[in-house]
Amino acid sequence: MRVSIVGAGLGGLALAQGLRGAGIEADVFERDPGIAARFQGYRLVLDPIGFQAVRDCLPTRWHPLLDEIVMDASAEQLILDPQLNEIGRLGAGRTGIVVDRQVLRHLLLTGLTVHTDAALTGYDVLADGNVQAQFARRDPATADLLVGADGVTSAVREVLSPQTTPTDTGVRFVIGRTPLTDEFAGLSKAYGSKIAGDGVSLLLGAMRFRTPPKQAAEQLAPEVTLPDIGDYVRWAMILPPNGSPENLTAQDTVLSRMEGWHPRLRTLIEQADPDNSTLLSIRVVRPGERWASGPVTLLGDAIHATSPTGGNGANTALRDADLLRRCLIEAREGRQDLLSAVDDYERQMFEYGAEAVRSSLEKLPAFAPEAKLS
Repeated sequence: MRVSIVGAGLGGLALAQGLRGAGIEADVFERDPGIAARFQGYRLVLDPIGFQAVRDCLPTRWHPLLDEIVMDASAEQLILDPQLNEIGRLGAGRTGIVVDRQVLRHLLLTGLTVHTDAALTGYDVLADGNVQAQFARRDPATADLLVGADGVTSAVREVLSPQTTPTDTGVRFVIGRTPLTDEFAGLSKAYGSKIAGDGVSLLLGAMRFRTPPKQAAEQLAPEVTLPDIGDYVRWAMILPPNGSPENLTAQDTVLSRMEGWHPRLRTLIEQADPDNSTLLSIRVVRPGERWASGPVTLLGDAIHATSPTGGNGANTALRDADLLRRCLIEAREGRQDLLSAVDDYERQMFEYGAEAVRSSLEKLPAFAPEAKLS
């Protein structure tokens, strides 16, 4: 069995690692000109299902390394004013495993061949049941299964399910990171909480590695190369619709909304890494009607992109990868045919994927009351 995976994000790479470990050939195609063509960092919180999924997709020899580059997290999820006074609660406290996306992605890339500058232009299902993917600047690739793990603007989805399109909530947010120094130790109450300003919400989260990633890899898995980064604070300001001045940098956009805020909060933004601060939009993809069963399927944001306020986007993509891995192993071992295995995956994925989008949107108004949810 051979699988073509379009998209080198967390979900696609986890699937490739899981298939590789099961002896199934997997080729990864990425439209970016290089693996490090754009920054793909920041911390994310994995729930038990998401963390177990990525663990099960990785070789067991890397489990000690994975455990060393994450941190346990718990947050009270308070609502604070710009002077850091508690004024309410978002809900029940949240726990999980915190991992840096860039570090995890480098771990997942280890040992894989990723074909970059491979923008998909279409695909054909051949007479023998295989599927041939076409690319703008490389030769076609033929496989038993084509998996679109290529994000919100998925080129695979555009062909497979053209009626499924992204919805722009109208909400914009600026995200960045700042080295975690002693100066910001006093902000610990704000980590995992919402700081409510005039029409904006500022969210902070700490990333503290048990061991620095580069050092941990050198000690526990020398064949793995991880980024040389230290502890940091991830911050994100959610803006109202049309709330981003076009002539300001990402950092200045945030600072322009923080007049009179606690000086340590302003310093946090001022000392951020400007190269890793960016303005993003919140778009969602809701799974609609199932497409006709065949040798093409979707994974992650390509079929169920969530609002980041739900904290479940990466978790759901990793869950997809592990579920599809398990279904394809059953097909390879002859316990069911390939199309039945893909159907089994899609049936389950559509159900929990739709719920992930719904629950993420349910939480968005607490951070952006003017969001368009229809």
